[in-house]
Amino acid sequence: MFKLFSDWYTRKFSDPHAVTLVVILVCIALFIALFSNLLMPVFVAIALAFLLDLPVNKLTQSSMSRSSATVIVVATFLGFSLLAVLGLMPIIWKQSSNLLQEVPHMISQGQGYLLTLPEKYPDFIHVSQIESFIVMVNDNLLEWGQVALKASLNSISDIVALMVYLILVPLMVFFFLKDKTELMNSIAQFLPKERRMAIKVSQEMNQQILNYIRGKVIEIIIVGASTTIAFIFLDLQYALLLGVLVGLSVLVPYVGATVVTIPVLLVALFQFGLSSEFGYVMLAYGLIQAIDGNVIVPLLFSEAVNLHPVVIIIAVIFFGGLWGFWGIFFAIPLATLVKAVINAWPSIPAADVISEGQK
Repeated sequence: MFKLFSDWYTRKFSDPHAVTLVVILVCIALFIALFSNLLMPVFVAIALAFLLDLPVNKLTQSSMSRSSATVIVVATFLGFSLLAVLGLMPIIWKQSSNLLQEVPHMISQGQGYLLTLPEKYPDFIHVSQIESFIVMVNDNLLEWGQVALKASLNSISDIVALMVYLILVPLMVFFFLKDKTELMNSIAQFLPKERRMAIKVSQEMNQQILNYIRGKVIEIIIVGASTTIAFIFLDLQYALLLGVLVGLSVLVPYVGATVVTIPVLLVALFQFGLSSEFGYVMLAYGLIQAIDGNVIVPLLFSEAVNLHPVVIIIAVIFFGGLWGFWGIFFAIPLATLVKAVINAWPSIPAADVISEGQK
């Protein structure tokens, strides 16, 4: 048994570059696990810097200094972000408040409909079953309401921290973009010289993460905007709020689209009932989801995502459990990182190991 483990260790860790890669990955993972809550603004700034690095590079190629290009790109990004927040947030907030006020009416209307089912289908549904189901739903709603109230009270203390982050994050993004080369060289001074594999994997992952973040932002905008326009055209209530939720649902592959279907279906059902308008809303929503899965995603992520759906789901569950929202957001790049490390890992044939042992 010991010889088997020794042979495996010799095959996989005989190259010092491989050992360096393992040490770097373990140190990064431990650093994120220990300090993720404290350094969340830094991670957000790094993600935004990845997103804005491409336009900065394009401007620098046109004989513009990197400082000037960074100022232009960051100012443009902040301007569009402020316009989006100031223009959309009041409407989203108003629609969210109206929807919350409508929830009790929706619940009572749904309970009334459920109580009519035993009369329509007496052989299949009994009154006791419906009453027990209603009691269970009310208990769950009460529990969720308490959780939401507690979360809202706890979030009040984070408002000051949020205001600080709104100042620090743009500053960090600016310096990450402006002094990218200097920062990378400073980090490289602390790394071992035997890092050929680490450089290879980092170069591959740099492009993968860049493509993924850029593609995901474009996908959110396309899906969210098209869904909002379709819902407004079909005169669905809370169209902007539901469109934003559908756009953000693409952050969680497969699971997000399934979860966000529930509010879309309920709002359409309570507004239109089982009518043709309800069918049109669900048909439009289904078409957008189909186009997203079969056209938009293959076009945007053909190079960045080459993983089996089961691997993607496992990555979402695993990294989401470790690092929450950002673990879910970067689940696919992290899974691609694991795949890149496995593919790049050196391996000495077993025959060579045996011959070295005989010597």
